[in-house]
Amino acid sequence: MKEMTKEEEEVGSTLRELLSDAVTKTDTDALLLSGGLDTSIIAVLTTNAGRNKKAVTVSIAGTSAADPEYAKTIALQSHYEHHPISITEDEALEMLPEVIKAVRTFDPAIPNDLVIYVALKEAKKWGIDCVMTGDGADELFAGYSFMRELSHDDLNKYIRTIARTMHFSSNTLGPHLGVQIKQPYLDKGLVDFALDVNPDLKIKTVRGRIYGKWILRKEFEKELAAVAWRAKEPIEFGSGATMLRAVIRRKISDTEFATKKSEYGLEFMNKEHLFFYEIYKEVVGEVPKSKRGKGMSVMQGRPARVPLQYLRVLISC
Repeated sequence: MKEMTKEEEEVGSTLRELLSDAVTKTDTDALLLSGGLDTSIIAVLTTNAGRNKKAVTVSIAGTSAADPEYAKTIALQSHYEHHPISITEDEALEMLPEVIKAVRTFDPAIPNDLVIYVALKEAKKWGIDCVMTGDGADELFAGYSFMRELSHDDLNKYIRTIARTMHFSSNTLGPHLGVQIKQPYLDKGLVDFALDVNPDLKIKTVRGRIYGKWILRKEFEKELAAVAWRAKEPIEFGSGATMLRAVIRRKISDTEFATKKSEYGLEFMNKEHLFFYEIYKEVVGEVPKSKRGKGMSVMQGRPARVPLQYLRVLISC
């Protein structure tokens, strides 16, 4: 990697200082550690002298989940006591009603929520009532692939819009389980700074590959090595929870899917969406009809990853 420019060095230095301060202010005895960029940065910025801190990493047994090995490396380097939690496919399916009841939504991101739920539930069992997460880094520093398709102006507008409304499933699951959530990336000073960072420092092409969160990666590459340039993966992929989708698809035939779409009058995105909806109906209840008269939003309960065609609406608000 080539040397940083003066602007990059100054932004990186300020970013490190603000994030370090934020981690200090939100310090806890446990970290939900995926081994991805965001939580790994928190780990290396944490002062663990004389303290027995725990790092929790969840995966689905029998999958090729990448998170546990990355997290193990970072936990060892950062002097965290690493607790990899592995659950079976059956255990994951059994927990889905608990998760859906807690988050009160049936959107397709439920496998991500499942992983966070398991981690928080385990932490609570150990007597831990406060944990840190990496929430907010992707939103503020352009970590999602769809953000690369936006112009600089639209990217800035989108990030400013979403910064006002950011809410994460951990914010719902934590209180539900009696665990307080600390989110260093959402520290006001850091958020304000992130909003003014040049988009060129958030998204950059390096050796033919486009990276989001470039300035975070570059500033911490010495400590994180390969983890600094690890590709962004949704929680469900890194943990192996995405395999639940295939399991669910096998449970619902094409005929049943078509019949139930017609019966419910909803355009489900896929069979998993239908599956989560039926659990929602059982553990939460019927979904109120839209005021516009037909059905309800298929993203009931919260915004999921926003498709590009809808970004224009958000940006223009």
